[in-house]
Amino acid sequence: MIAVVYSGSKTAFWKITQNGQVVAHCNTTGLNPCFVDPKTILQILNKKVALVNNAENIKKIYFFAAGASSADRKEELAKTLSSFFKYSKIVVENDLFGAAKAACYNQPGIVGMLGSGAHCAYFDGKKPVNNNFGLGYILGDEGSSNYFGKILLKEFLSHKMPKDIEAKFMLTHNLDRPQILERIYNKPQANIFLTSFFDFITQNSKHQYICRLIDEGFEKYFETYILPTVEKHKMREIHIVGKVAAELEDRLRFTAGKYNLEIKSIIKEPIQNLLKHYTN
Repeated sequence: MIAVVYSGSKTAFWKITQNGQVVAHCNTTGLNPCFVDPKTILQILNKKVALVNNAENIKKIYFFAAGASSADRKEELAKTLSSFFKYSKIVVENDLFGAAKAACYNQPGIVGMLGSGAHCAYFDGKKPVNNNFGLGYILGDEGSSNYFGKILLKEFLSHKMPKDIEAKFMLTHNLDRPQILERIYNKPQANIFLTSFFDFITQNSKHQYICRLIDEGFEKYFETYILPTVEKHKMREIHIVGKVAAELEDRLRFTAGKYNLEIKSIIKEPIQNLLKHYTN
């Protein structure tokens, strides 16, 4: 058996195959080693019947995780997984590597990520070229669901929302200023809390005010990530992976057009392409 896993900070997608056929699959909470400690990871794994039942039969795991950006993080995550999947050879790479493989396979291209976080890199056909974009949800992630959650809350707390959107937001989330600040500054996983507001963005994406927030966020994404990569590598074949890109595809392509760029492909869930690549 082979398992292929793609994990953002919010959700991890698991596919288990035997002889090229999917025999089990499940989703878990995202296993970002920057936010989830080894003990919690094991607790998460033990709650999934599909993983418990197949743990001893899986011989190889390809695991692509947000937060697995250094050798130490990769080693830590692989060690934790090895204590659960005792007979598996485990390969851990970061989520950008997984996104690049899913979008380009072994061909060069520019690969962007727009999900709970944001990133971009030139992929040379073997691995993403190192850059300084990965600053995380506090200092970076422009255009991601974390970013949109942060902007939406700032607008709400500053009373800058139009009255109709403000009323809808209050009805949907029933939060006040003390609750929001407590959740962000004194509770764990503030990044997941911020991401949770992205559904409000998609549900109201046709409203002029929300549409403006989306366009401004995507402009920041292109100017921060895509344009410098295009300029440096003189490569214009662009692929973008992630839920935000897929669910706001029309606005994302509109923004690309402002910079005379075209997005070749948008992939919502890279797990399917990764599965094809690593099990064929």
